This record gives sequence, C-alpha cells and structure tokens, in this order.
Amino acid sequence: MYKIAVIGDYDSIYGFTTLGLDICPVKSPKEGKEQLHRLASQQYGIIYITEALASELEKEIEVYKENVMPAIIQIPGVFGNTGAGVEGVKKTVEQAVGSDILFSQK
Repeated sequence: MYKIAVIGDYDSIYGFTTLGLDICPVKSPKEGKEQLHRLASQQYGIIYITEALASELEKEIEVYKENVMPAIIQIPGVFGNTGAGVEGVKKTVEQAVGSDILFSQK
C-alpha cells in the first residue's frame, strides 16, 4: 500500500497529520531536497509540497515528472504562495479535457 506525505514548513503542514498523512517539516531547501528524494525512494505514491519550497526545488521535482509515481503536487502554504499549485491543476485538466475549464464567455 502506498503512503502520502507532505513536505514544507511546519506551520503550513502540521494540520495534515489529522488526515493521517505523514508530514516532513523542513527548514531549508537542502532539507527539502533530501526529504523529497528519501520519500520518492520509499513507498510514497503522493507527495504534497508547499509552493514556496517547490519553487526552490524545481530541478529536483522535474526529475520525477515523467514517472507515474510519486505524484508530486504543489499546495499553498502559509507563506510565499505563488499560485503554481492551482496553475498546475488547471494545466492538467486542460490536457485531459482539451480546453480551459475556467474560461468563461460573457
């Protein structure tokens, strides 16, 4: 059975323990990189990562984009939100359905 983890600053991720997810609080991009590679090499099918940390680890995340697992999904954090998480979901949906679902005609 695959597991789910969340990586980011403690204030942004501690609440995920109530959902039964494993949390990996990090204080630096270096720690984040180490945690990402550790989780990816274990039985983690989904790794949520805060947008702020993901922006620091773009090259490391890119390594896993072609793989089916783990799925690395950006989420907003308490600090430094970039909108990349929402943009990533929007892009994926556009690819799946063939159009921008948020586009509205007036």
